[in-house]
Amino acid sequence: MDSPDLKASQNYINRELSFLEFNQRVLAQAFDATVPLLERLRFLCISSSNLDEFFEIRVAGLKQLLELGSGQFATDTLSLQEQLAAIHQRAMRLCSEQYRCLHDILMPALEKQGISLQGRSEWSAAAEKWLERYFENEIEPVLSPLGLDPARPFPRIQNKSLNFIVRLRGIDAFGRDSEHAIVQAPRSLPRVVPVPHEGTERTLMLLSVIVHTFVQKLFAGIEVLGCYQFRVTRNSDLFVDEEEIDDLRRALEGELAHRRYGAAVRLETSSDCPEDIVQFLLHQFALTDVDMYRMPGPVNLNRLSAIYDLVQRPDLKYPIFTPGMPKRLIANSDMFSVIRQNDVLLHHPYQSFAPVMDFVRLAAADPQVLAIKQTLYRAGNESPIVEALVAAANAGKDVTVIVELRARFDEEANIELSSRLQEAGAHVMYGVVGYKTHAKVTLVVRREPGGIRRYCHLGTGNYHPKTARAYTDYGLLTCNDEIGQDVHELFLQLTSLTQTPKLNKLIQSPFGMHDAIIAKLAREAEHARAGRPARVIAKMNALVEPQAIEALYRASCAGVKVDLIIRGVCALRPGVPGVSENITVRSIVGRFLEHSRVFYFENGGEPEMWCASADWMERNFFRRVEVAFPIQRDTHRQRILRDLTLCLQDNVQAWELQADGSYKRVERKADEKAVIAQSEMLAYYAPGMTPLFTA
Repeated sequence: MDSPDLKASQNYINRELSFLEFNQRVLAQAFDATVPLLERLRFLCISSSNLDEFFEIRVAGLKQLLELGSGQFATDTLSLQEQLAAIHQRAMRLCSEQYRCLHDILMPALEKQGISLQGRSEWSAAAEKWLERYFENEIEPVLSPLGLDPARPFPRIQNKSLNFIVRLRGIDAFGRDSEHAIVQAPRSLPRVVPVPHEGTERTLMLLSVIVHTFVQKLFAGIEVLGCYQFRVTRNSDLFVDEEEIDDLRRALEGELAHRRYGAAVRLETSSDCPEDIVQFLLHQFALTDVDMYRMPGPVNLNRLSAIYDLVQRPDLKYPIFTPGMPKRLIANSDMFSVIRQNDVLLHHPYQSFAPVMDFVRLAAADPQVLAIKQTLYRAGNESPIVEALVAAANAGKDVTVIVELRARFDEEANIELSSRLQEAGAHVMYGVVGYKTHAKVTLVVRREPGGIRRYCHLGTGNYHPKTARAYTDYGLLTCNDEIGQDVHELFLQLTSLTQTPKLNKLIQSPFGMHDAIIAKLAREAEHARAGRPARVIAKMNALVEPQAIEALYRASCAGVKVDLIIRGVCALRPGVPGVSENITVRSIVGRFLEHSRVFYFENGGEPEMWCASADWMERNFFRRVEVAFPIQRDTHRQRILRDLTLCLQDNVQAWELQADGSYKRVERKADEKAVIAQSEMLAYYAPGMTPLFTA
């Protein structure tokens, strides 16, 4: 029998279409009646925000390649034009589902709960009078209508801003015949306005509806024939030629100012916008019909997320939970002593992120600590970790921080925190030219009676307290000598001109991680062929790197059982006869964003467990500094294996990838107990928690 062609295009799923399938799974949470109502609204908003970023980065990148005349094809051999056409078709279906969810399901459900998002036809006389005053006092003073004529060209429109094009008839004060004007809604104006209302009900109004209703007041003496909202999405990927610049930070600061006005990639208008105006707008933004999306409602659904904070209804939100804490850290306040006794494994958000912050804080205050070194990819505003690093630098400790300025959409925040650290006397580096530093590593060097000892934290997620409450991630606190030496070598490599170090325990990208993963998959295949125990469980955010996928196919062909838990994009096609019959792919979408990267290899009965900062993507393997670290304690491996098993048993929030590239929600049998992995983990790590759902 001939060996299958594992590189054949039909064995791969298009990356862009796979992302849109993921966003469909996010939107499905908004349709799910078992999810608290305001959380369902948030999922709708998240699906809208995800789609925005997809156009800003992925679609923008495809259009750039097309403009450059690139003949690049996807792994599945779709051309650029075919991908853009397929994206438009799939995204249109997704948008249609978003507005159906809003109008037919969520708004009526909110209304039943006394939360009214009213249209003009529903206004009472008192509400209309209040809104008219609100428009005159709060909105009109900051609006600047811009008439369009040869002397007043089409204005610059900011990325994702709310705008209105107004059709006019009449002569203005200077005798000019006015036909069209643009009204831009400043970002300073709230998009959702609470309206005073008697009783316990909450009445909310969208800014777009208020402006549309009273827009005539902006054009005294001119007749308004129509008013139509629109929004343009622009290329938001920053580009700096790192080989040609002297100061990366200054170059990025310059690029940030232009992000709001990158090349247009998508136009959204209200569904009632006349065709001639649509074509006029498309011409202004140099777009075509394939870039056009008509929306039967507000053009930016993400702005509805303000309702979540405006409405104080805990009964319509997920129950508040208190993260658990490892008993060893509760019993002993000396964290360094606890780590010396044995490694500490943390699983966020089920377990508190406080030990990670305390690790840095204690190091900053400890007179025996000589140096702190840390990588920061995303830390957030007013980060307690940055505060601790500043305190350490002010206390005279040697503080070195690798700040990744190119963390997408966090560039400005990272520039600000790097300034604070530098002002405090910390050594701030911006990583390596051409490679993003995405590893999550902290090193504390401490003088002890037995000599210098290195304490480390390694994680799968960012040093960001806010996302640590919403993203699932693992973190390891250790003072293992070999890991400490490896982390020391890693920082030397990042801060000085050294050769690639020989690492004892860690695996690093871009030096060796790809080869190591391929080798471990090949080893599992060899174990299977020899009749030894062989299995792979890999959990990550995305799987698209062709050689890794091919290695998984080879393992499957050898008889290795492969279970993949991929939250988002997956280019691997499971269930293909003779290629991937032994591979399953599932995605968990629930309250928390699945973010941890874990790789389990049964290895002939000598299991290996790795946690990492890297997904299996070209960028993570070849264009980023990433770290994978081993889980060495058997109790820790068993804990993580239990977590992975729960994900594989989930029959409520899990979706399975089909061979045709679609996802199907796992169906629970009538006599089967409901298993919700995230709920089970909350109960395990934070005892006393009530389940997230009843099913």
